Amino acid sequence: MDCPSCASKIETAVGRFGGAEDIRVNYHSQVLAFRLDEAATPRSAVEEQIRKLGYGVAPVEAPRVVAGEPGAAADLALVRPRQPWWKGKKARLAAAIGALMVAGFAVSLAVPALDHWVYLPAALLGLVYFGRKAIAAARAGSPFSIEMLMSIATVGAIAIGATSEAAVVVFLFTIGELLENVAAGRARAGIEALGALVPRTALRIENGTAREVPAASLKVGDLVLIRPGDRVSADGEVAEGESEVDESSVTGESVPVPKAEGASVFAGSINASGALQVRVTRPASDNTIARIIRLVEEAQDAKAPTARFIERFSAVYTPIAVAVAALVAAAPPLVVGADWDTWIYRGLALLLVACPCALVLSTPAAIASGLAVGTRRGLLVKGGGALETIGRIRAVAFDKTGTLTEGRPRVTDLLALSGPERTMLGLAAAVENGSSHPLGRAILERADADGIPLRPAKDSRAIPGKAVEAVVTGKRVAVGSPSHAAGQAPLPADAARTVAEWESQGKTVVVVSVDGAHTGLIAVRDEPRPDAAAGIRALGALGVEAVMLTGDNIRTGQAIAGALGLKVKAGLLPEDKLREIGALKEKAPVAMVGDGINDAPALAAASVGIAMGGGTDVALETADAALLNSRVVDVAALVGLSRATLSNIHQNVAIALGLKAIFLVTTVVGITGLWPAVLADTGATVLVTLNALRLLGYRFKGVAHG
Repeated sequence: MDCPSCASKIETAVGRFGGAEDIRVNYHSQVLAFRLDEAATPRSAVEEQIRKLGYGVAPVEAPRVVAGEPGAAADLALVRPRQPWWKGKKARLAAAIGALMVAGFAVSLAVPALDHWVYLPAALLGLVYFGRKAIAAARAGSPFSIEMLMSIATVGAIAIGATSEAAVVVFLFTIGELLENVAAGRARAGIEALGALVPRTALRIENGTAREVPAASLKVGDLVLIRPGDRVSADGEVAEGESEVDESSVTGESVPVPKAEGASVFAGSINASGALQVRVTRPASDNTIARIIRLVEEAQDAKAPTARFIERFSAVYTPIAVAVAALVAAAPPLVVGADWDTWIYRGLALLLVACPCALVLSTPAAIASGLAVGTRRGLLVKGGGALETIGRIRAVAFDKTGTLTEGRPRVTDLLALSGPERTMLGLAAAVENGSSHPLGRAILERADADGIPLRPAKDSRAIPGKAVEAVVTGKRVAVGSPSHAAGQAPLPADAARTVAEWESQGKTVVVVSVDGAHTGLIAVRDEPRPDAAAGIRALGALGVEAVMLTGDNIRTGQAIAGALGLKVKAGLLPEDKLREIGALKEKAPVAMVGDGINDAPALAAASVGIAMGGGTDVALETADAALLNSRVVDVAALVGLSRATLSNIHQNVAIALGLKAIFLVTTVVGITGLWPAVLADTGATVLVTLNALRLLGYRFKGVAHG
């Protein structure tokens, strides 16, 4: 398919069959998906009709019965030739027509009397090819196809003796379609390259020996060897080994990520140094690359509001334009006795100007390029509608934990009240050993980072919400809240002031006590992401207001928000967040950025929901867009990309309508004829496609990458 109007013709044709439902043609992936009751219509009849329209077709997979629903779901791929473009059918047709035109020109120079006939073979060759497609499309329910308009114009030109122009029309039309095909192929190359990231083979470990097998044959639970320099062959977890893995091809993150036992790895990423043994956690059909490709294809299939409007507009516009062309051809001769040949010629030219191909392509071409650029950076957008909306937002509401912050508390401050800090931290870590509480894990991570060995602890007990106690080296050690510690023994005045100061900074403070005597303070805080402040500034530069919505207390919320430079609404329950989103939405479109799990209601309520850390299934399902790299700056990058895409759409519409308006006037007044009219259509279509392809080189200005 060369443009979305081709997809429309196929949808219309398949829709005329009895028992065919839920018909969707994805122009970008070249896949037709539909539900078919084969008792009413055999699938072979559908395939034959598609071939009559001039498209190759083959099954993507065998038909599968969907549980609980009548009929079968069928996926057909509209086959694209894998040979170079110059070896394709349209390239051969263009070469043949061109050769016949050159031969006709040579003969006309030698025998001028034959000028009317020498171009006829070239015109007829193109007419036979495109006329058959036009008739098939008309029979299938699409009478106003570009092939039909071009065929009528060619027949009319031959009838009035303008055979040389008829030949030029079919030649330019063929060249235009060939260029559209090449440009469309370039636009599809990005997603095909993404699929090529996953290696075709894998080294599966069986009985201690690594054996090469097809990567598609790997099953969940298989153990595979990933050597240094190899691409990871499946999604999985590291079962043995340590290395750094380059995930830039999957997430866009340029810095290699350390991997050790238990760490997750993505198919398509590159193992940098040490050998890894990876336990497969997802089949090939559902690995990260496959899911990203599926999401991008679904996003391309989901038409943007502008595209839907233009399709509705063109469905009305084309018949009206054909009627106007007929009126131009007939009215002057009938009303004022003008020359029939002159006005029929102008009417035929108007037919070609009327074709809406460039207009129909203007939006989906830009959307496809925008989605492809975003995917390369780890920005997944689920549809053209979402991509358009993101560019129009004027406010972004952020969740705090796991979105603006890392979602992993860290020890920020230590204060020993007696003895060395290391001793105090070691005692606290011994008590917290084995704890699943975020504060306990933070203390254990800090002790491990400082190289403090863990002492054995016994008789551990937890006082819910207050403290954890255990016996370490014969002494009763407690790690608890300041209020609990103060209830056991008063805190020294200096210590109490420090607790108040740290808590005003949004930190959680615990007191370490040994046999009832307070020996130290530890402050823990979920720190902002390293790029959070830059991300908020980047949004401000785009004129987008940022606000933090958090269920945390006002003191913690204000401390984080103050450091990042944004407004805050704290102490919010889920229903409070919905109310705040509603208030923002009344003023202008608003985006909600959250983790996609506990923020699902707010994500759904916003004009557009953006999931931070979009590698999770839940995030991808609940939000309209997902940031695979969990970077706050990527929210601004997404807004910038959306605005660039919207600008490209507006440019494309202006190109399509502007050229048509110019040639409409010049054709009616007789300045331009048939072959310039072809340029008004095919030339505009190629220009629109090339302009959309410029988006593939989009640079995220002012937003650091990596």
